[in-house]
Amino acid sequence: MKLATYRDGSRDGQLVVVSRDLQSAHYATHIATRLQQALDDWNFVAPQLQDLYETLNSGKARHAFPFDPAQCMAPLPRAYQWADGSAYINHVELVRQARNAEVPKTFYEDPLMYQGGSDDFLGPREQAKFPSEEWGIDFEAEIAVVTADVPMGATPDEALDGVRLLMLANDWSLRNLIPNELAKGFGFFQSKPATAFSPVAVTPDELGDTWEGGRVNLVLQSNWNGRKVGLCDAGPDMTFHFGQLIAHICKTRNVRAGTVVGSGTVSNRGVEGAKGRMEWPKGYSCIAEKRAIETIQDGKPSTEFMRFGDTIRIEMKGQDGQSVFGAIEQRVVGPKGEAPADNVTPA
Repeated sequence: MKLATYRDGSRDGQLVVVSRDLQSAHYATHIATRLQQALDDWNFVAPQLQDLYETLNSGKARHAFPFDPAQCMAPLPRAYQWADGSAYINHVELVRQARNAEVPKTFYEDPLMYQGGSDDFLGPREQAKFPSEEWGIDFEAEIAVVTADVPMGATPDEALDGVRLLMLANDWSLRNLIPNELAKGFGFFQSKPATAFSPVAVTPDELGDTWEGGRVNLVLQSNWNGRKVGLCDAGPDMTFHFGQLIAHICKTRNVRAGTVVGSGTVSNRGVEGAKGRMEWPKGYSCIAEKRAIETIQDGKPSTEFMRFGDTIRIEMKGQDGQSVFGAIEQRVVGPKGEAPADNVTPA
């Protein structure tokens, strides 16, 4: 089934069930008012939501209304935990190669992960406000899961059973703030602002055979200022699957229902071109990776980070060509919402 959260003036919004084709929706108020409420009592609530979902898809829901992504908050507008991994080691390899740094062997055995702010997620159509363009504004197209309770010490297979929902994420980064923060030896903080999520979250069964082994075997599309810059396969180059990412958290603590876990930037390996030069035909899911590729190829980056007025669209389509999660569509603006019309970065 597909679930979303509509704005209602409160912090947590109203839970709605959305049809498979993302055309219609129905409030789930008589079952659960908030998505967190459903996650806390999933075994009891989920079957009722599934019944409503099937009724909605059959066209028999009496109080259905047209689904509008612009009315959506993040599926979980705030969560108990947001932990973002770096499951695509190719991304790490490129960024480190660009600065002539080796990838430690442990990175291939133990996933990188940071704990971000979970108290203020962005909806799929919310403007992305930043105080300064000089901070190196960058999008990051990712996949994320929402968990059930998963106990401390869970194995990757056990942890994978705790995946309740999947969604897309735009994990914004402020690249020019990162070096000084990492130099302190205490990780990201100011350089990782509020993350945005897709209009809907879906249960794993909605993905059919494309959800396999904790990976989503579909293409993640990124359009920057209307230009398609990424058509990255989310499955084959994912070094650590979601069960492994969740189990990483579970090594020393319990994971509670409503925890959101991100994949990190979806990234694909390059291929050798006709002239022996490495090429990346599937594009990129963040500008930092594009700049790393340019540095490797040409000795320096040429692509600028985002500016006020820039737009980013992130979407994933199923095997039927239809949008699975709906699209994240955001515009970068200044702290007061300003964005000069002529101030757009050529993608």
